Amino acid sequence: MAIVERLRSAMGLPGGPVVPVVRLVGVIGTLPMRRGGLSLAALDRPLRRAFGMRGAKAVALLIDSPGGSAAQASLIAARIRALAEEKNLPVLAFVEDVAASGGYWLACAADEIHADGCSILGSIGVISAGFGFAEAIRRLGIERRVHTKGARKAFLDPFREERPEDLAVLDELQEDLYARFKAFVRERRGERLRIAEEELFSGRVWSGERALRFGLVDGLGEMHTVLRARYGDKLRLRPVNPPRQPWWRGLSPAGASEALADALVHRIEERLLRSRYGL
Repeated sequence: MAIVERLRSAMGLPGGPVVPVVRLVGVIGTLPMRRGGLSLAALDRPLRRAFGMRGAKAVALLIDSPGGSAAQASLIAARIRALAEEKNLPVLAFVEDVAASGGYWLACAADEIHADGCSILGSIGVISAGFGFAEAIRRLGIERRVHTKGARKAFLDPFREERPEDLAVLDELQEDLYARFKAFVRERRGERLRIAEEELFSGRVWSGERALRFGLVDGLGEMHTVLRARYGDKLRLRPVNPPRQPWWRGLSPAGASEALADALVHRIEERLLRSRYGL
């Protein structure tokens, strides 16, 4: 490597250690009709590019996510760990505004988590929310007609009263997801945690400053500052999935209208998730 660096210097090329940066920003989940959302399908190539980058000293994860799909959070985190072990590279996560729920699941895939003192972290739990319209359609004189094969096919139908058997199934599903989330946090944070499990897994959130006190993160600091302090001023950060321009540019007017409407729905969804944390 010393020869390579001397050649780069002789050719006037920048030298120094390399750290690829993977952006994990936004709601977690597959989003059809748009190039958005954090999913394994969308991130597999950038992750492989980051961990396969020549001369990389570590991989940085830039995280700003209020959560979303538990399955996609689990899949992405597992992929990060598999690549880290295959390439024998340390992974450092840097939280900006929020790493809550599935966002914290992603952060736990790193060997170290750094945050700003004002970042929001945690929300280790599972939530399912919706609306019930049974009384509304009765008042409007609307008759609901649903025909199924399978007694549980109309599970949690919002246009009828909640059924105890449906709630039992929902509780079972949530308990399974909750158990996997807790197990991953225990596995990845281990003895660094300095908080009772009842509080840790209560679903609440903490500021970055308090999260450091309780062992949810390892340090406070911004990505450039922390990495340059560790790897030197000649550090070269290499973003592998930088933000893109709006992807509906170049579409037909009809296609652009549909894409804009779809993007608006996604934006509202993300806004609602972030608003839970005062963002």
